[in-house]
Amino acid sequence: MLIFRLFSVIILVFLNGCASSPEKPSAQEEVVEPVKIAEPKKKTEQSEVKTAIDPDVMYMLMAAELAGQRGQYAIALEGYMEAAKRVSDPRFAERAAKIAMYMRDSNKTDEAISLWLKQDPNNPTARKIAALSALRAGNKQAAVDHLSAVLKTDPAGFEKSALELASVLQRDGKSDFFYEVLDSVGEKNPDQAVVYFVQSLLAAEMKNNALAEKKVQQALNIQPDWDKALVFQAQIAVFSGDLNKAKTLLRNASLKYPENDKFKKLLAQVLIKATEYEAASEVYQGIILSNPKDAESQIALALVYLQLNRDGKAEDIFKQLLDQPEWQNQANFYLGKIEEKREHTQKALAWFDKVTEGPLVFESAISAVSLLVKDKKFDEADVRLNLLSEQFPKQKLRIILMRAGLYGQQGQYEKAFKLLTEAMAGQPDQRDLLYTRALMAERLNKLDVLEADLKKILAKYPDDAEALNALGYSLLGNAGRYADAEKYLQQALNLQPNEAVIMDSFGWLQYKLGRLQQALGYLERAYAKQQEGEIAAHLAEVLWALGRKEEARKVFSKAIKKAPEDEYLLDFKNRLLSGEE
Repeated sequence: MLIFRLFSVIILVFLNGCASSPEKPSAQEEVVEPVKIAEPKKKTEQSEVKTAIDPDVMYMLMAAELAGQRGQYAIALEGYMEAAKRVSDPRFAERAAKIAMYMRDSNKTDEAISLWLKQDPNNPTARKIAALSALRAGNKQAAVDHLSAVLKTDPAGFEKSALELASVLQRDGKSDFFYEVLDSVGEKNPDQAVVYFVQSLLAAEMKNNALAEKKVQQALNIQPDWDKALVFQAQIAVFSGDLNKAKTLLRNASLKYPENDKFKKLLAQVLIKATEYEAASEVYQGIILSNPKDAESQIALALVYLQLNRDGKAEDIFKQLLDQPEWQNQANFYLGKIEEKREHTQKALAWFDKVTEGPLVFESAISAVSLLVKDKKFDEADVRLNLLSEQFPKQKLRIILMRAGLYGQQGQYEKAFKLLTEAMAGQPDQRDLLYTRALMAERLNKLDVLEADLKKILAKYPDDAEALNALGYSLLGNAGRYADAEKYLQQALNLQPNEAVIMDSFGWLQYKLGRLQQALGYLERAYAKQQEGEIAAHLAEVLWALGRKEEARKVFSKAIKKAPEDEYLLDFKNRLLSGEE
């Protein structure tokens, strides 16, 4: 679901400087823009304000600008600082402050900001830089004063300014101090909900959901109809794992503010997270009824229908969206997925090939290749992969993995193993390369490589259930390693107790240990969730061992019709059924 981001990724240039020690600017950094220097005014105008530039100051500014263009920033800084002291024009102090930040000279930055604020006390940018400098220096009172001034002069922009500061201070390890400063800002400005809201965001970022909830509630006590705060309150409940509370908050907000679809859309997303797809579909239907042109909600509803296996209803929505250019590619992609599910390969390929723009282009191309591999059209799949390598160089890893799968489907395990080994030369710890090579190593009976690769994954990701299952299952071929296999498989089962392939592996282990009834229970549950050839073969074999041969034959007959070339089913047939026929 779309949880809105706590901190803006946009950080103003002025927040990127201000380090504690000077550092020579890189040639790659942004060049400081020149300031426009006004021509000296006529003598009749010079007495009006003290900003008229005499020839000495003009020369100083021109020399400073020339020095800046040559990269002589220290000379440029001194020139603008001197000009700022002589002329009451805040542009020169601003210029000096920005050059000082660019040079990462904190002392000169503070001096320039002081001049800038003296000449233009309500300038929000100057206040923000001053606040940052005070926060970094640990000067609480100065930080409170500057932030209060920002709040007073620009209340609408305070949230953005505070989050920009938070982004920088988080990297400096000063988030706790910033939160403390905001406490004092809130005490000085008790009627400003935005201060408590920003504190709530900071608390959530610090993983303190209880404090985040308390602060967002303070914001809502001041401004009860603030939709952003109401939404975030529900999101805090989601962060805390309390989906029921999130649903209650959003339902109440939807009833109180029926015209605001934000609450309904977030409610639908929470319902989806809770796997309450039927309820989510009803919410989206209500949104679309009120606003038939809401294509985003139509897409969401169609995806929910796919989860509910109402493919026909989803298909109707996607086809209606084909007339809208901005949604056409998404509609094409999911129509392809529907036809893929129906095993209509050519229709699915036709839809996937219509996806020509947007983020789903690569996914469509990969889906098309997968279909071709499944249909054993290996040459055509290979041609498409070659084109993808040229079109999507940034997707090199996924294309390598897909190509390895293509070789594996053709029984070219050595070729796949070599491809993966070469790819690992540049990234030896890449998880997917290690896992896929382990699978190919098993086919080549390189069990030492298989075990080493999977253990390398587990050293970095000890809770990787897929790797635990693969390693445990691979050890079942050696009776002396059953204890090790049980350790890995039990851990995988604890992590994902409802995963069919893990239940299958654990059930097969029980069979190997002679615990037939326990094996049957796990395998029946696995087969109920996923009627796949290997699981069917295991279940049939356990039924056979229990003397329930007729049931075993029924399981086998049903499975072999769906997968007539499945190696595990054929092995079961050759070992146990051939003599019966």
